[in-house]
Amino acid sequence: MKQVKMIVTAKDSGERLTDKGSVPVLSRTSGEVADVELDLSTKYQSVIGFGGAFTESAAYTLSRVSAKNREKVIRSYFDPTEGLGYSIGRVHIHSCDFALGNYTYVADNDTELSTFDISHDHQWVLPLIKDAMKVKGGAFTMLASPWSPPAWMKTNGEMNNGGQLKEEYAHVWARYFTKFIEAYGKEGIPIWGVTVQNEPAAVQTWDSCIYSAEEERDFIKDHLGPIMHSEGYEDVKILIVDHNRDIIVDRASVVLSDPEAAKYVWGTGIHWYVSEEFGEVGKVHELFPDKHLLFTEGCQEGGVKLGEWFTGERYGRNMIGDLNNWIEGYLDWNIVLDEVGGPNHVGNYCDAPIIADTVTDTIHYNSSYYYIGHFSKYIAPGAIRIGQTSKINSLQSTAFLNPDGSIAVVVINETDNVQKATLGLEESMLEVELQPHSIATYIITK
Repeated sequence: MKQVKMIVTAKDSGERLTDKGSVPVLSRTSGEVADVELDLSTKYQSVIGFGGAFTESAAYTLSRVSAKNREKVIRSYFDPTEGLGYSIGRVHIHSCDFALGNYTYVADNDTELSTFDISHDHQWVLPLIKDAMKVKGGAFTMLASPWSPPAWMKTNGEMNNGGQLKEEYAHVWARYFTKFIEAYGKEGIPIWGVTVQNEPAAVQTWDSCIYSAEEERDFIKDHLGPIMHSEGYEDVKILIVDHNRDIIVDRASVVLSDPEAAKYVWGTGIHWYVSEEFGEVGKVHELFPDKHLLFTEGCQEGGVKLGEWFTGERYGRNMIGDLNNWIEGYLDWNIVLDEVGGPNHVGNYCDAPIIADTVTDTIHYNSSYYYIGHFSKYIAPGAIRIGQTSKINSLQSTAFLNPDGSIAVVVINETDNVQKATLGLEESMLEVELQPHSIATYIITK
């Protein structure tokens, strides 16, 4: 190590992504072993990036605050230097629960999709994405997900409350994906990938649709995969599952064990609700090492939690747990919500890293904003996870080699006590001291 810079966020000190400057680098004696040892010779997955979702709720909320605060939020996320450096994004294909209501892009029973029109998105969603792109300095790695086909394509005749895709409309629904990709592309927003269905195993009171693993497999191999290829979108990635860790092994296995379906699939998307069984994510990689893994959604449920610290720690713990199990990128859910954690057209209110109070025109930064930043600001797209061994259970950590040769090590302390440890790399070592309920990123230059 030549130099190590330390960035800290701590619950009680008031430090928030605070650059503490250089940390002394020590030479270690022969045979001296650090508490956390970094191993540059062991390499794992490379990182696509970090980001969040451009929901209609987020975009509408930002239309209801001052232009100055709207710009402030956009810069806070997407400015490569001043902000969190978000480089990936997610957008819903027509409505989801975090929209102002159910809507689609076609007229009822239009099996030719001749009425397909994304003008609805021109009001709030597209302007937000385009403004974010200006601040970022280019396009996002953009994932698109449907929450439900149009009501007339479904067995229950509505977009909400589950139901299933009618088999006679499977081909039309697959073409709907390509229509969306084409329409967004014409707006200068390239779609990098799509998931087959958001949370396909859950009947929700909002926009939802049920697929068994076998139905998802068959939809991909018989409809979505071939149509994406025939329409010239074979380079757009297809992700499966897009649901919680507790079911990903079984569901992914059904699809990826079928060669005809698997040939169209880039990888598996996961959410964090229900469990923190990070090992289940690693199992998918072990079973299908040639496929990829992406975290596609997570948020704090139950409305706004202003000032709470556990929400940030949840992000930090989950991000480390998943990254250490082959996840290649992390997509938060709504980038911003209003003062009640909406709008949400069925009252499924949640929290977000930034809350915009539309009554007082005030922007609030939650602990989750800073915890995410410890990863997104310092682990660059293209970074490769490196080996580490730890003999200290009170701290959790992950380490990445950046394209510029620097190493980013993220360490969290969720305990009520100061935690001291040593961090070792080759002939050098440093002593670290983490405050209670804190997160630190160490940037090592060799």
